[in-house]
Amino acid sequence: MKITDSTPDSANAVNLPGRPAMTAGANHLPSFPADDVHDLICFSHLRWNFVYQRPQHLMNRAMKNYRVWFLEEPIWDTELRLDYCKQADGLTVLVPHLPHGTKPDEAIRLQRQLIDEFIQKEHVESFIAWYYTPMSLLFSDHLQPSLTVYDCMDELSAFWGAPPQLLAEEKRLIDRADVVFTGGYSLYEAKRNRHPKVFAFPSSIDFPHFSVARQPQPDPADQRALSNPRIGFSGVIDERFDYKLLGELATRRPEWQFILLGPIVKIDRALLPQGANIHYLGMKAYKDLPAYFSNWTIGMLPFALNNSTEFISPTKTPEYLAAGLPVVSTPIRDVVRTYGNADFVQIADSAEAFEVAIEKALNGQHPTDWEAIDAFLKENSWNHTWNEMNRLMVAAMSVTMEQ
Repeated sequence: MKITDSTPDSANAVNLPGRPAMTAGANHLPSFPADDVHDLICFSHLRWNFVYQRPQHLMNRAMKNYRVWFLEEPIWDTELRLDYCKQADGLTVLVPHLPHGTKPDEAIRLQRQLIDEFIQKEHVESFIAWYYTPMSLLFSDHLQPSLTVYDCMDELSAFWGAPPQLLAEEKRLIDRADVVFTGGYSLYEAKRNRHPKVFAFPSSIDFPHFSVARQPQPDPADQRALSNPRIGFSGVIDERFDYKLLGELATRRPEWQFILLGPIVKIDRALLPQGANIHYLGMKAYKDLPAYFSNWTIGMLPFALNNSTEFISPTKTPEYLAAGLPVVSTPIRDVVRTYGNADFVQIADSAEAFEVAIEKALNGQHPTDWEAIDAFLKENSWNHTWNEMNRLMVAAMSVTMEQ
């Protein structure tokens, strides 16, 4: 397949709902004055060293403009403290430790104490508060950030085990936010009437990282002995994963090898199908994914259709395509809208339809226009996404200062 010439991040964007107009010179966008705002505190429900996804992509790029602090949810321990974990790229992960047995109200008070001590110690004055979880507002609503951003990457209230007060806290956060970003177009449609400044930024792509998979890469040891064809999935295996679909596919085609990368969380392992052609290889480092993808035949997105997948925009869709893999997905709305309607990805709603689609890809009949796929991917880079987000933040800050 042909890899098209690289296009600049300032190329015209695909015209989809909620997408801000792309600007010329996207790599030279305005930023906050150095003496005004130079810190960004990210409140996250996901741990930095968990699966490498949206928060990691964006916060690593935010380091170009700000000193970034990534505050995780607390760990239960024997003493109260805040650990500083400096990353190689300069970002600092903050990990609160709370004593075992701390009651909920006391846990909120202690986290409030820890963040106040941190802000004083690090001389954080004017800063951006960037939220991935509304629950962090419980201990941070007393802060006075220069700008509040809600990056709504998922509809967390639809996930198993969601706190009962999450929706109420999200309403408070949206009311306080200066700008709201969403992780997909379906989420944008769900939030657009709740705030005057809501913008859709669906899953983007680090094209250079994954496109190396289009050239032969050493086959990782834990899949080296597996025969072909190999149909792979990479991501968190949880309530969003259609394990029944996988089981039926594996039974229908025992000669196909199904490889699954990623942690298994919030789901009974006993429910997951087992078989000689199903291989759970565990979580892999982001840097190692191209080697796995390079030695697969097909990338699959076997997501269940339930409340927890109604608004998702899977990051793996563009990553599989950048790696040169044909992709078959269940009819997730944002995948259909962005990739299925453009005929970049095949959509299948049953094991039988998945089987037919995989056969078509194996026979080289899909996809047929890799140049169009590459042009789309390169126009939707994480670099561009961050630059556009930062442009909107600067604009929102200017309005705030004028008021």
